[in-house]
Amino acid sequence: MINRQAVVQTMQSGNIITEQLNGTLIAFGISIQQFNVLRILRGRNGKVANLESITSDMIHRMSNTSRLVNRLVEKGLCKRVICQQNRRKVDISITDAGLDLLRQIDPVVEQKEAELTQKLTKKEMSQLVSLLTKMKSNN
Repeated sequence: MINRQAVVQTMQSGNIITEQLNGTLIAFGISIQQFNVLRILRGRNGKVANLESITSDMIHRMSNTSRLVNRLVEKGLCKRVICQQNRRKVDISITDAGLDLLRQIDPVVEQKEAELTQKLTKKEMSQLVSLLTKMKSNN
């Protein structure tokens, strides 16, 4: 029974966090999945990515990465370029507009994250991260 409670509480907490962050990101015209893709691309520090590498780094891997990238390209937040060495490969990178948008979003998301975790002490947050990492490593 405690196993089920642990799983259900984790899922409910994840849903609450996702809903809250989605609500925050709506003002910027992007979804949490698009935000995740932009952060992944920014984390490449100028190096290109491909759909497979983005998908493997995503939080919500069930998402259609190609569709997400297409929407970000339409918004001018990232770009797709056919690789010159392998024409079947598409290189994806973040644009200056994408970086600018993340600079605007970062403090707002940081504030929301602080609100979501305000009832936890730093020690409790560290324990939570450790426990969730341990739980995640079982899969």
